[in-house]
Amino acid sequence: MDELPIGRRVAYWRGRRKMSQQVFADRLGKSKSWVDKVERGVRRLDKFSVVYEIADVLQVDVQLLLGKEPERRIDSVNCIDQVEVEEIRAALERYDQISAFFFAPTQALPLPEMRKAVSHAWLTYQHAKYGVLARALPKLLRDGQAADTAYADGERATEAAHLLGQIYQIASSTLRKLGEHELCWLAADRSIAVSQRANDQLLAGIASYRVGSALLALGRARPALEVNVNIANRIAPGEGNEPSPERLSVYGMLLLNGAMAAARIGDSATVRDLFAAAEEAARQLGSDQNHFWTSFGPTNVQLHRAAAAVELGEGRVAVDTHEQIDGDAFAALLPERRAHHFIDIARGYTQIGDVERASEMLLEGDRLAPSEIRCRPIAHEVLSDVLRRTKGSPPTPVAELAEHMGVGV
Repeated sequence: MDELPIGRRVAYWRGRRKMSQQVFADRLGKSKSWVDKVERGVRRLDKFSVVYEIADVLQVDVQLLLGKEPERRIDSVNCIDQVEVEEIRAALERYDQISAFFFAPTQALPLPEMRKAVSHAWLTYQHAKYGVLARALPKLLRDGQAADTAYADGERATEAAHLLGQIYQIASSTLRKLGEHELCWLAADRSIAVSQRANDQLLAGIASYRVGSALLALGRARPALEVNVNIANRIAPGEGNEPSPERLSVYGMLLLNGAMAAARIGDSATVRDLFAAAEEAARQLGSDQNHFWTSFGPTNVQLHRAAAAVELGEGRVAVDTHEQIDGDAFAALLPERRAHHFIDIARGYTQIGDVERASEMLLEGDRLAPSEIRCRPIAHEVLSDVLRRTKGSPPTPVAELAEHMGVGV
């Protein structure tokens, strides 16, 4: 792609956006003949202002048009490549509401269609199909932004903002899984702003959880702890806050995320206190549920206990916690949660020197949700550690997984 003339690159991205030359020309305020000449190389694009305008209409980073397309990464489960990352970045960097101040708002999807698309995206995430979701995110982001702009002044404004806030959260969670931590933070931050306009305290609360997760991924454990604990205290049940299942779930997830941040900085006392509060919230909730797509409940508390033990370097505690988890309750969780746990426990087994069981955990996670194992940088690190610790040649299934993931000793 980067060896093609710029006109050919314009034609390529116009095709990706499913625009005819006439539609593209209309959006640029140019003639169809002008577009045709640019794409055929008859007319040069020698003004950066025009190139930037074209990039905006095509919703791509201008660097892609200038011939600096990042190299694609290809893997066995088609996780994500840098072109898709740049498309998501371009969608996140749009400021539709500002544009709407000067221009008529773009046509938006009906809100029932948006609700369906958002629910489908959440389920795609919770089934750990990150490649599918990464390819769908740019359009979902643009549709959500268009709806938020189009319905900004009507009675549907609150719902449109609520849906866009969720879309930003989906983007943040997916980007964190795939190692794109700066974009993950940007999406989470956008969700905070939109949630305030949606006038939904719990949506803002779970958006704060995404911000905390992004900060933790960026290595900012102490700010992550502060964000989670401060917001958890604000939305805690009691003193006028009804202990609804939704509130308990959001509150509980903030506590769990705070516990993970505290574990990262080695604060065992705070880890203990936050888990005690999270267990009480789970007890009040009564079972594993999925309000605000949190999967919060007694089992998720145990999964986080094991993960926090790993962060504290207490591999034996993590493994013991894993072995005490109710099998039926664990099996009822969605694939992303279970496969994520297998990565954590693989780390726990490596800490106690049991590389055979660590390998089994990674293989089990790969059978359950390949993208969770093959797409996540942390899983690559764990597998590399397992290979280093393995005496002699690794078992065939482990060797095959390493080959698929491109992981060596």
